[in-house]
Amino acid sequence: MEKNEYVDRVMKHKHALIFAGGIATAIIGKKILESDAFKETCTKSMAAVMSAKKDAEECFQDIKEDAEDIVVDANAEVKKEIYVEDDE
Repeated sequence: MEKNEYVDRVMKHKHALIFAGGIATAIIGKKILESDAFKETCTKSMAAVMSAKKDAEECFQDIKEDAEDIVVDANAEVKKEIYVEDDE
């Protein structure tokens, strides 16, 4: 049988092949999702994401506090300038 004839025979049953491929993918996917290695990898990944989130929140809080300090200092400077002008 030539290569073209074989391909033609397979293409006649392409829907069955797609169906079988879908079943095979589901079975393999289920095995992967149930594996201990996959669960361990997911757990480590989630821990890393949670750690990064905590670090980002701490950094954001520091930036927020610094910005609030700058605003307070700027307002104090403006008030000082207003009172100095009133005294003159």
